Amino acid sequence: MRFIVMVKATKDSEAGALPDQKLLADMGKYNEELVKAGVMLAGEGLHPSSKGARVRFSGSKRTVIDGPFAETKELVAGFWLFQCKSLAEAIEWVKRCPNPMPNQESEIEIRQVFESEDFGAEFTPELREQERRIGEQIARNAGR
Repeated sequence: MRFIVMVKATKDSEAGALPDQKLLADMGKYNEELVKAGVMLAGEGLHPSSKGARVRFSGSKRTVIDGPFAETKELVAGFWLFQCKSLAEAIEWVKRCPNPMPNQESEIEIRQVFESEDFGAEFTPELREQERRIGEQIARNAGR
């Protein structure tokens, strides 16, 4: 099972505050543990929403909304992609994480990623083949 593990934003992360050397070192050590255990598939920090945009869909209309976005508690400051046997295992790994926002309360959300088998018969053999090809292309692109 794959899980996206999202570090929720805070006022400091949305203000562009960067982690100090200690947190960078602690997170580096934690990430090494995740990789050695075969859990971490990807992980990155994100710039504040002031450097981002949203695209709102309404029928065929697309509206671009520039950041920053008001509800900090709803934003994501960073993420990992974990490969775990269960949600319980993902939770145990997250509990070992250094506090991503030192000296303040912070939150990490864990959500399971859909796998092709989750979609049942609606995910036809042709769609499965398309997904396989796309996955191969992504892997090739990542090697660039």
